[in-house]
Amino acid sequence: MENKNENPNKKGLITAIVIIILIAVLSIGGIFAYKYFSAEKEKDSKGVVGKISDGWDTGIEEESQQQQGRGIQIPGYGIAVMEEGDTSLVLSVGNPKANNCGFYATLKLEDGTELYKSELLKPGYGLTEIPLSQTLKAGEYTAIVYYKCVTLDEEQSPLNSAESEFKLIVK
Repeated sequence: MENKNENPNKKGLITAIVIIILIAVLSIGGIFAYKYFSAEKEKDSKGVVGKISDGWDTGIEEESQQQQGRGIQIPGYGIAVMEEGDTSLVLSVGNPKANNCGFYATLKLEDGTELYKSELLKPGYGLTEIPLSQTLKAGEYTAIVYYKCVTLDEEQSPLNSAESEFKLIVK
């Protein structure tokens, strides 16, 4: 008679173990699928750490349709802060979606020291963490993001250019 009582317990235990394993496998598979399918499309920026994303967000509200038709929109900056020895700068550099041209963005210091140069940024593309070609010592710097605007065709004919100057504080 004891065998009859043990058998249902063993079946229940085996069933519980199978259910736990199934839940674990489905959870891991769900997490993998979520990360794989919901990840933004990103593109390496010439082998450097920063990623250029087509989901770039300026962090500001989109301008009205009336304002969007007024030429090329250029992002502006006030102050950026980083730590001495950092190899990247948190700064939103990109091409607003409303533009009908491409950008090449170059981050440099007032003395001409080039810290970063992007590949072509199509409208809506950009990055929020800029990999730097060198580290900076503590201090205040005048930094500039130079935007070279080009047509989106194969020739990439030059259009106008713009500079957005800001204060870079290195702590």
